[in-house]
Amino acid sequence: MTAYIIRRMLLMFPTLIGIVTITFLIIQFVPGGPIDQMKSLLRGHSSVLSEAGGGAQGAMSLKQREIDPKHFAQLKKIYHLDRPLWERYLRTFLWYSPKNRQAPLAESVFSRENWEGFLVFKFGDSFYRNKSVLELIIEKLPVSASLGISSFFLTYIVCIILGISKAVRHETQFDTATSLIVLIGYSIPGFVMGIFVIVFLGPGDGAIFHLVPLSGLTSAGTPGYEDWSTFEKLIDYLHHLAAPLFCFVLGGFATLTMLTKNAILEETRKQYVLTARAKGLPEKLILFKHILKNALIPLVTGFPIAFLAMFFAGSLLIEQIFTLDGLGLLSYQAVIQRDYPIVLGTLFIFSLMGLIGQLLTDLSYVLIDRRISFDESQG
Repeated sequence: MTAYIIRRMLLMFPTLIGIVTITFLIIQFVPGGPIDQMKSLLRGHSSVLSEAGGGAQGAMSLKQREIDPKHFAQLKKIYHLDRPLWERYLRTFLWYSPKNRQAPLAESVFSRENWEGFLVFKFGDSFYRNKSVLELIIEKLPVSASLGISSFFLTYIVCIILGISKAVRHETQFDTATSLIVLIGYSIPGFVMGIFVIVFLGPGDGAIFHLVPLSGLTSAGTPGYEDWSTFEKLIDYLHHLAAPLFCFVLGGFATLTMLTKNAILEETRKQYVLTARAKGLPEKLILFKHILKNALIPLVTGFPIAFLAMFFAGSLLIEQIFTLDGLGLLSYQAVIQRDYPIVLGTLFIFSLMGLIGQLLTDLSYVLIDRRISFDESQG
């Protein structure tokens, strides 16, 4: 087991390097970089970036100036595009940049402050925002985490209970009706349901009922909000979360529910279940002690990767419709604006979390089913 874990962890590094390298090369050669966007902005052919105005715009005041090669040379220096391609690539992963060159070499080398790059979790600063990439991710994370964690637990709890109920009542009216409901939900995209909710239940004049707040996950900024009790703030948070959460999980119910039901039905046909019934064991004991233990293995082993995916994944369209400033919207704006540090930084973190989640998924197989041994499988 230990040898398997070490091998998997060692494989993470070349995988991450490969993912970031491919993305780095693509964004370097795709036209429409920050310099090209600034040229279009100066000529009046591009819309103003929503959150532009960081070091470049504030320092240069280029909007009122004529296009001058000197200005673009300064822009390249600001965006660090004046460096050779090989240096920009190495700086992405690890680069030694001592702050105090008079300090002893041994002390300077082992100081994290003198290193930059992804391997020391320094992702640089955003091109258009006066913040580091890590600060932006931490700032946007609570929104996506609230949506992701809530949807994870809600989906698994509802689907497992519903799947068990459907398996027990197989081919009954309850089974048919619930299958129809979850399949209808599966066929409706989340963003379509979000638009429907906003139009008919939102704060607009044409809404039938004004039940859905306009934006955000809290009413922060509302007069008197700071004086609300903890319970009132919790109710307000759940009120804001309900609509986007419903639209976010709507399509995921069908797959997990049917998977749970089919896994239970498959287990009920096996010999150990027939033996248990022949011995006279109660049906509830057979179901909850024997059948579920084996039927839920594929679901339980998927918990780690599903949890991490929902924790860090942001639904761009859901966040856009309900005006939630999360990681999904941040990643989308970074791609549109060619904000390379954010693109590469978020890609690195999401890829790392995905690889860790995959490792935890493999390990959960061994913990749940003792018949599986990676040492034996590896020879």
